[in-house]
Amino acid sequence: MEQLIAQLLQDFELGKMNRRQLIQSLAVAASAAAAAQPLLAADGKGFKAVTVNHISYRVADYARTRDFYSDLLGMKVSHDDGKQAYLAFGDSFLLPRNARNGGQTPVVDHIAYTIDNWNKESVEAELNRRGLKPHPDTENSFHIKDPDGFDVQISGKEMKP
Repeated sequence: MEQLIAQLLQDFELGKMNRRQLIQSLAVAASAAAAAQPLLAADGKGFKAVTVNHISYRVADYARTRDFYSDLLGMKVSHDDGKQAYLAFGDSFLLPRNARNGGQTPVVDHIAYTIDNWNKESVEAELNRRGLKPHPDTENSFHIKDPDGFDVQISGKEMKP
């Protein structure tokens, strides 16, 4: 989380995002981190997040964003389909993708957390028990909304680009 915040602040200082975008991105990151906390329930039925799986950005020009992070931070580019690309770093990846309607203000679309001991049925049951209305995305992930309405993806370790 500290690295994400440092990167967001650096982008702001370098003029890569305006103050509103910085605040919105920090709010998403904080909300996503806060959303992980209830998943560590006192009743022992929660999950344990082990890493940020990926951060998904909607951007005006994914290639420009791809090149920026690849050139500046040495992220390895893979799975580039002309609309989005995976940028691997450590056990995580950044996923810049073109905004669907063009011209949209760039935003962090969602943050995905990898949890330990993935079992699709038990994860779905626990998310439903908490009233989080999980939406499957892949065989190894669900999307939920945090208390502020931000999109959070809960993923198994196998989910990689």
